[in-house]
Amino acid sequence: MDFVLTELCQQVMTARGAERPLHIRGGGTKRFYGEPVDQESVHDTAVLDLSGYQGVVNYQPSELVITARAGTLLSEVEALLAEQDQMLAFEPPRFGGASTIGGCIASGLSGPRRMAAGSARDFVLGAKLLDSSGSVLAFGGEVMKNVAGYDISRLLAGSLGILGPMVEVSVKVAPRPFEEATVVLELTQAAALDRFSQWRGLPMPISATAWHAEESGPQGRLYVRVSGSGPAIANGVKRIGGEAMDPAAAFSFWESVRDHTHPFFAARPLWRVALPSNAGALDYPQTFVEWNGGLRWIAGVSDAPELRSIASRLGGHATLFRHGPGKPDVPVFHPLSPGLSNINRRLKQELDPTGIFNPNRMFPDF
Repeated sequence: MDFVLTELCQQVMTARGAERPLHIRGGGTKRFYGEPVDQESVHDTAVLDLSGYQGVVNYQPSELVITARAGTLLSEVEALLAEQDQMLAFEPPRFGGASTIGGCIASGLSGPRRMAAGSARDFVLGAKLLDSSGSVLAFGGEVMKNVAGYDISRLLAGSLGILGPMVEVSVKVAPRPFEEATVVLELTQAAALDRFSQWRGLPMPISATAWHAEESGPQGRLYVRVSGSGPAIANGVKRIGGEAMDPAAAFSFWESVRDHTHPFFAARPLWRVALPSNAGALDYPQTFVEWNGGLRWIAGVSDAPELRSIASRLGGHATLFRHGPGKPDVPVFHPLSPGLSNINRRLKQELDPTGIFNPNRMFPDF
């Protein structure tokens, strides 16, 4: 075990002995996500900083897997993959140059390509977890077929560190597409959702969709990206129609959607609403639709109970992704059913019995 990891283990053991909580931090780019932490009340010694635990441990391009320490910069991982014409297919949001691979998996967030490739959780093959006793536990591995025991490594994806800090993660990677093209259509939200329903039943290489309303009126712009071989792209563009977008402008647009630098995402509060892809249009003026209708970003809505009631009725859930100044007066994440809440509590108790890791970071009561 190297020096940095030994230091992390000792810090955990000290915190456990003192019964003090530890706030896990990597690059800090996703600190806004989840229940807010009162930074003024957090002393420096209560922060478990993983940003110094860096380095790619193993990368086998032919095996389509990379293993890296949690503090490794996401930009470093992606640059290494790009040299072999490979990528993280779920297009994780970066939110800044300090973003780390550990934070990427701990947040569980995925970008525009998630609709075609799968979520961050789907690509996690294995992980090493630092538990509250200061021991390093290994889950999963570096192969796609790993069925021994519970798949704890994938449970860590999206856990925001409440089960403990990941110190190492193995992730499945994918080849980069040969070519990509983006077309734009002028449509209402309802018409865009109808198109999504039609396209889902067709063999089309759609890798990303995004619709957002214009400043006034029901009309909006639908962006559709197709990826693959030249003939497949040509066929897809012909079926979709619309106006072809300049490749450089298209790349910038999808990067702005992935990293939330698009002007739409500056509005507060910003809600992330996950719905079945066949759910109809929602009557909110500030709406941005992704993933063939499966993800709706809704801005400027202050009536949380109503929005969450609508999402629940449609079979989805609503997360307060970014809130305004001050502490929000509602839970950030959609309240769990009693059964799911009990499962989460039991899992937390099993992996972090002393409750020192990121308390109240995901749920305000544990």
